[in-house]
Amino acid sequence: MNVEECVEKGLLKREMPDALKARSSLKMGKHKLEIAKKEMEHKIYESALINAYTCMFHCARALLYRDGYKERSHFAVGVYVNERYLGKIERKYLNELNALRVVRHGLMYGLEEEDAKECAQKAKEAVETAEGFLKAVEKLIEGKK
Repeated sequence: MNVEECVEKGLLKREMPDALKARSSLKMGKHKLEIAKKEMEHKIYESALINAYTCMFHCARALLYRDGYKERSHFAVGVYVNERYLGKIERKYLNELNALRVVRHGLMYGLEEEDAKECAQKAKEAVETAEGFLKAVEKLIEGKK
């Protein structure tokens, strides 16, 4: 699926570019990252994983707002950033956005419990990835070096 197909299916909606919404979404991403880091300190790994993904989601959504799109699907956000930002954001971050979306879905709606050690490692990696993604998006949105 590509961006145009997402628009046709109603998973993405075109709207006016909105720098204020983009900055607000980026700010929310930073907030979710801070929560994830605190959860790691307290060994609340499942929540840290979810908040790391949520950080990445808000950062990606900031790009959509800036470009004049609104998301109606977490899946479509991944499609959008992969299509429009490959080459501007490292592929590893784009891949992890989708991978963490799947992990988050499993944690929130699945019936299986995560192995504690495996979950701790995944959470650590997710928080590190979210931080890198946030910095990459920040550079694009705010022009930071």
